Amino acid sequence: MESGDGKRGGRRLRRWLAWLLWLPLLFVVVTTLQVAVLRFVDPPVSVFMLARQGEAWRAGDWDFRVAYDWRDLDRISPWLPLAVIAAEDQNFASHAGFDLEAIEKAIDHNARGKRVRGGSTISQQVAKNLFLWQGRSWLRKGLEAWYTLLIELMWPKQRILEVYVNVAEFGDGIYGAQAAAHSYWRKDAADLTPEQSARLAAVLPSPRRYSATHPGPYVQRRSAWIQRQMRQLGGRDYLERLD
Repeated sequence: MESGDGKRGGRRLRRWLAWLLWLPLLFVVVTTLQVAVLRFVDPPVSVFMLARQGEAWRAGDWDFRVAYDWRDLDRISPWLPLAVIAAEDQNFASHAGFDLEAIEKAIDHNARGKRVRGGSTISQQVAKNLFLWQGRSWLRKGLEAWYTLLIELMWPKQRILEVYVNVAEFGDGIYGAQAAAHSYWRKDAADLTPEQSARLAAVLPSPRRYSATHPGPYVQRRSAWIQRQMRQLGGRDYLERLD
């Protein structure tokens, strides 16, 4: 005959198992709602911004403040979104979140011991910057893939691009087009020139290492290449073909 304690223990176990079975569904619902809301609501902050602010405070830099000032895409110079596409993801208009050809090229490039190059699309970078932490664990990569799928399913390409140019880090603690334009050139994001836009795109692989205002040889070469790619893509007319 089962004791009272045994019955209570069995009920608790069944409740825990029931919760565990519901967890995957809860995860799907919560993450889907996150992405659905941000389709229409401009993000007030990103996980990367919070992490950078926390890093500064842990280092004792209590005066550090993240620079971030949202601007809608129609209030940003079209040269900047064009530049980041040219630099980061030239198949942005046609892929569904993942560029397998770019990933294969990056793997081959890195295997030959050259400068490390990633194969992430703009959609993947939006997922990572908005929702996830820095790192290379399999868990983080899996979550990045999941959020990327949701973003591609629920957002138009214009929205993905708009969020990216607002949350991308263009310098230490400087996030988005407006903060970068004001911090570096004391101008509005709408007034960025093709050269300035290409410089901002050129520092994206490592914005705390490279400078858009005092470019070294790498940024100068990269910026010139990006400007050539911008012209080859069709210039500003390219953006008209998105969605």
